[in-house]
Amino acid sequence: MFKDKVLLKHNGCIYRVLSSSGDGMILVINCTNIGAPRFMREDELAGAVVVSESEMQSANNRHIPEQLNARQEQACNHRFARIALALMYLTDERKRFSVLAESAESLHLSRRRLKDDLNLYLVYQTKAIFAPPLRVRPNLSEDQRNMRWAINRYYYTRFGRSIPETYVMMLKERYCDTTGSLLPHHPSIHQFRYYFRKTRKLQTEFITRDGIKAYQMNRRPLLGAGVQQLSATIGVAMIDSSVCDIYLCDAAKRVVGRPLLTVCVDAFSSMCTAYSLTWEGGMYSVRNMLLNAVTDKVNWCHQFGILIDSHDWDCNTLMATYITDKGSEFASANFEQLSELGVTVVNLPAFRPELKGPVEKLFSLIQEAFKPYLKGHGVIETDFRRRGGHDYRLDATLTLEEFEKVVIRTILHYNTQRVLANFPYTREMLAKRVPPHAASVWNYAKSLSADGLVKVDKKRLMLILLPRTKGKFSRKGLLVNGLRYHHDGYVEHYLRGDDAIVAYNPDNTSSVYLVTDDYCEFSLIEDRFADMSFDEKDRFVKDIRCFVGGFRTKALQGKIDLANHIETIVANAGHGAASNIKNIRETREIARIDTHKDFVKEASNG
Repeated sequence: MFKDKVLLKHNGCIYRVLSSSGDGMILVINCTNIGAPRFMREDELAGAVVVSESEMQSANNRHIPEQLNARQEQACNHRFARIALALMYLTDERKRFSVLAESAESLHLSRRRLKDDLNLYLVYQTKAIFAPPLRVRPNLSEDQRNMRWAINRYYYTRFGRSIPETYVMMLKERYCDTTGSLLPHHPSIHQFRYYFRKTRKLQTEFITRDGIKAYQMNRRPLLGAGVQQLSATIGVAMIDSSVCDIYLCDAAKRVVGRPLLTVCVDAFSSMCTAYSLTWEGGMYSVRNMLLNAVTDKVNWCHQFGILIDSHDWDCNTLMATYITDKGSEFASANFEQLSELGVTVVNLPAFRPELKGPVEKLFSLIQEAFKPYLKGHGVIETDFRRRGGHDYRLDATLTLEEFEKVVIRTILHYNTQRVLANFPYTREMLAKRVPPHAASVWNYAKSLSADGLVKVDKKRLMLILLPRTKGKFSRKGLLVNGLRYHHDGYVEHYLRGDDAIVAYNPDNTSSVYLVTDDYCEFSLIEDRFADMSFDEKDRFVKDIRCFVGGFRTKALQGKIDLANHIETIVANAGHGAASNIKNIRETREIARIDTHKDFVKEASNG
């Protein structure tokens, strides 16, 4: 009786025993001329010799790899999975063929292909027999190596050379003699183009010629689910600033310039939650926008004569996460101090505006909304700054307050009337008939959960956003930016000379705030600097120093004159040093009487 899986050599053929029934019949497969398994009587293999796996592989001229890479292992598992079910019915030929037929139909493969795979596995008894051969890098000809070198050296670079230019550079470097003459045997431009198209890598081309940032912004595959993939609900906001395409004037109709608009947009609903329209940029505009974020919008709009309902702009909180670019105002320490409220600030890489698409789109929509109706009133057209173009500064008619009304109306239209055609509706939203408007989506998401919103009062928000500096306690008080401040209850700090972190208002020197949990306020000691800005204080101190410094030369000359006068007096004294030191008290009394004056008499005599 033969053991299962044993290899037997008989009459020049090698057989593998697959199954032994015990009644003298065995199921074998011919390993030399591979075919379907068949039953044989044991006496038919009388005198057979047992051979090893290596002898069988050598006889078939097959080599099974001992180690597989990831690609080979994946291919082996894939092909084995197609025949795994049929291995359960080796002794039942009809059932085995039926299973292979069903698998072939479901996988859209031929039955012959699956049968060959099954027989191959039965012969070698390992999935590794399905491993595809390792890819061998083809040997390149001398011309192909030169063309590859030229493409990598001259085409895949930031200089943007064309294929003909690259071809010429290749001929110059590799197919010219020492005198610079072209050799008779060289590839044609058509061969060069064919090799380029055959080996062209678009990703490499885009990155090397245009740069990685341009590729990420304009060329990379867009395989995400949009900004909703970043935020599954409200609470993630995107901030940016832009100069408006309109010139404004003041109340006296003098041209002022173009205002700066800073906006905050919720990533999930695309709701514009806050804005700031100012002449001043930097951290000033950001503070103004954040102050607007925590302001009740009904009262805010009422200041401009615009009446709205609370559900039209129900935004009076900060967001849990703010996504910004590398702008100086957003990358500053002042803005990152929002983390004290539990707010997360995320700075995007430079030159990646597509990563904050909603806020970039808002700028475009706002400009497109008011431009058609403000032509001839300072709006900038496409010929702006073009040679011979119109000077749109001369058309300015609106003031900042008037234009802010336009911006508010535009934001209200954006929030309540713009249709979100591509918003990923859920079944629950559709069942509740949530209108496809930013304000409606915001209100719906807010009714479900407001965990992504941070409530804070205006005063604490402004204190957190104030710039900070190092302060020093001393016996003269708390020294901050060259000024002295005091507060009751800090005697020990004054005596110890502790260091401190202090928040200060750049626009007013009257008080500073020691950075603690409750921001303790310190009052200015030197009243002459009260109600100044710190810039005004610096200019005032500088003026004082300049004024006083003008007298230093005279004071130095005065010291020199004093020394000369004293030396003259001493020289004219004409007396030697005192030699008698006895009776000093009596001598002093005589001197006192000689120099004593009657001041009343002196005053009466004039």
